[in-house]
Amino acid sequence: MNVQQGSTAEESIGELARRLLAVDTGGWTPEGVRAAAAELGWAWGGTSDAPVWITGRSSGDARLRPVGDYEKRYVDGESYVELAVPLALPAPDAAAQAAAFRAAREEVTAALGKPSIMGSHGDMGPFYDSEPLWGAPFLRWRGRPDTLELRAGKAGPELVLQPTDPAENWFWRQGHGEEDAISGFFGSNRDEANVGLGFPGGWTARSWETVTRSLGDFLGALPAETTALGVRIAMPFYGRNGQSAPLLFDVVCGDRLSIASFAPDDVDPAALGWGTVAEFPHTASVFGDDDPVWRVDAGGPGEPKGRALAEMLVATARAAGASDPTDLIIGGEAGYVDGYDVTYYGLGLPTG
Repeated sequence: MNVQQGSTAEESIGELARRLLAVDTGGWTPEGVRAAAAELGWAWGGTSDAPVWITGRSSGDARLRPVGDYEKRYVDGESYVELAVPLALPAPDAAAQAAAFRAAREEVTAALGKPSIMGSHGDMGPFYDSEPLWGAPFLRWRGRPDTLELRAGKAGPELVLQPTDPAENWFWRQGHGEEDAISGFFGSNRDEANVGLGFPGGWTARSWETVTRSLGDFLGALPAETTALGVRIAMPFYGRNGQSAPLLFDVVCGDRLSIASFAPDDVDPAALGWGTVAEFPHTASVFGDDDPVWRVDAGGPGEPKGRALAEMLVATARAAGASDPTDLIIGGEAGYVDGYDVTYYGLGLPTG
């Protein structure tokens, strides 16, 4: 039986973020989290397998995640690994979800300052969770002993309070090198909160099919994720051809995804699916009118056809002389995004 009802006053997202970071979670033991719920003024509900805290928020109650089979290897005395508080229930399309995340980001950032970590979980989140199809952006305000994360939940943005070590331990242990071991991308800045932050090793794509799949997933979600995060990614790709490694593509994404081709003269870009500024006028604001000639505008949140784009890029790279997946190289310039050092784990491609 619930002994307390959640507050009916809808506090702002910024104030909620401050209160979550300030609460004492008591090592995430059963006693500690019950005391934390009382400190926040929230009642305990749900079941032992799926406990909730009754918040009174219109977007729904907070969910506690108990330690289970997928979490137990990564904890050290904690009985729970996160508390997720839904913030909004936007329409399910990518544009609405990205806009809701961005609005929440602006409120939390105004309250807490710039997050120390940003990125995308890709198709696999912490403790092997599946992620929303539209995208999986996240921002973290890393701390000790707890970290606050703004995450794309299944129905909308969520604030997730979590003990710092288990999630980071899980992430670190995914660096075992198997294909698809880590998805998405991960960026950290020079905030002192990131002292001691570890970075797992990546993995290497072993076939062009793997490259096509991972690149398709990345491009399909990219404009929704960059819109949600409020960043712009500029990612050149180089192609090793046995003699050199010239620039092949330039992927630029803010609110829209644009890609330019710099394939050599003996490649027929039109036959591979590339167009010109006449066909894709939006690209003029990114690449100019006539140099490079060949480009595509893949659209905004929810619009890119990721698999088709990836097939076009892979076919172009192979026509330009790339014989192995390791011949397609992400330019090192892509690793610097709005003050963050970013690793594109989910692509499985070398960086140079």
